[in-house]
Amino acid sequence: MPKNPAFTYTIHPHIERAETLPAEFYRNPEVFEAMREKLFPRSWQWVETGENLEQNGTVFPFQYLPGFVNEPLFLRKGNEGQVQCFSNVCTHRGNLLVHHPGSPKKLLCNYHGRRFDLNGQMEFMPEFKEALDFPRACDHLAEIPCISWAQFPFVSLHPGFDFQKVINIMQERVGFMPLAQFRYAAELSRDYLVNSHWALYCDNYLEGFHIPFVHADLNQALDYGSYYTEIFEHCNLQVGIGDSATECFDLPESHVDYGKRVAAYYFWVFPNMMFNFYPWGLSINIVKPLSIRQCKVRFIQYVYDESKLEQGAGAALDKVEREDEYVVENVQRGLQSRFYQAGRFSPTREQGVHHFHRLLAANL
Repeated sequence: MPKNPAFTYTIHPHIERAETLPAEFYRNPEVFEAMREKLFPRSWQWVETGENLEQNGTVFPFQYLPGFVNEPLFLRKGNEGQVQCFSNVCTHRGNLLVHHPGSPKKLLCNYHGRRFDLNGQMEFMPEFKEALDFPRACDHLAEIPCISWAQFPFVSLHPGFDFQKVINIMQERVGFMPLAQFRYAAELSRDYLVNSHWALYCDNYLEGFHIPFVHADLNQALDYGSYYTEIFEHCNLQVGIGDSATECFDLPESHVDYGKRVAAYYFWVFPNMMFNFYPWGLSINIVKPLSIRQCKVRFIQYVYDESKLEQGAGAALDKVEREDEYVVENVQRGLQSRFYQAGRFSPTREQGVHHFHRLLAANL
């Protein structure tokens, strides 16, 4: 068996005729491993820096999808506020370079003393005067593609699509909000360990079909009949319309949705990121694969208006999450059945899931 086998899945482009990915997709460990090597390194991932990258001249070490891809990287915020990303591995013997956030003048490997400047260029290496053809290009740190949106940095190891297009789509809807002023709320952020395949969690997120059956409180805040989904190339948007008593956005007259009672914008970005905008601010959800039967969902909250935190569609997020976990974990168990093969999509309610499955099939 080759290390990265190709898996062929076909999702009909017309949702009226399409079937979901088969149960085998969620059960096959070789498919799961193929996603580790072929899918996620080509994705864009948001980096949770918290308050560690607010000042110019700082560096911040992190891992790209810890627990799954585990690529050591660091962000550097330059003197002009620009953010760059580099490999966090010394090019001599593979030692980690940056261990803690800080404001160093240079990067010094604590193993053999190799020194780099803050642009990743190797400057000095002891005991290498006799080395021929040194330094080479590979002795400098690899720079990793990085794009910033407001205060939010995104990186990709080997970009599979133009992330600026995704930013432009989100900016059109929520750019009226002062995103750069949103406060990182560590006290509201948390992790959830979910005993299911990571893609099942995304399947559930990508449709409002289940809201009347699973989320009684959320269903009270949203007008289910007016809930709708918009599909884009590598992201999609669910628009939650509020009822007359729900806290909604105060949209400017120039806004594409002006006149609608929008209670929430739910953006999903392929394959595993969610950006949920409410009148109080933003809840970012990152779904991190751990194993074929388990994932970690990180909720990161950014607050704009604390007075609206427990109002409308953005209230009681922990309760909504627990309700979703219960359903998703039951689906994980159900997909082990020998009697289930695949399902059909609701043409009116599951456009987002259909979109996700088509992208997964195309990228594998």
